[in-house]
Amino acid sequence: MGLFSKILDKLGLNKKADDAAQAEAMARMAKKEADARAKIKAEADKAAASAVKPAVIARPGTVVAGGEREFGSTNVPAPAPTPVSEVDVVKKLETLASGSGLDWKVSIVDLLKLLDIDSSREARNELATELGCPPEFMKDSAKMNTWLHKTVLKKIAENGGNIPQNLLD
Repeated sequence: MGLFSKILDKLGLNKKADDAAQAEAMARMAKKEADARAKIKAEADKAAASAVKPAVIARPGTVVAGGEREFGSTNVPAPAPTPVSEVDVVKKLETLASGSGLDWKVSIVDLLKLLDIDSSREARNELATELGCPPEFMKDSAKMNTWLHKTVLKKIAENGGNIPQNLLD
């Protein structure tokens, strides 16, 4: 896991983890639906084997006719997609910063400290490399930190965080 993924995790913005959880939930729902269909089919086969009956409505959308069931729509609506909600990053960071003396709006080091992520020069170099910092900035700590701070805030915003525009300029 890269350092930027850790930042997103700490802020509740890691879409990959959310996507994986959503995919797992969808798979469970699909399995339940398949199990229900198999149970209905088994019941229909059992009923068909025991006697031939005139057509009756077994349940909405399913007809028993001549001992056979017609399978089609289960009349179960597809689950609605979960909307991606914007995380109130500013509120979260302001709460963390309260009384700490750290200024996450200006300093990448303070931002990382608030999130309890390694803020050492080596860690910042790793994060800068991960995010594609220009080589000429990597040689100058102040330039790299400024670039890194702006880039991290921009990427947080791209991943659903509500970073104010004045911090992105």
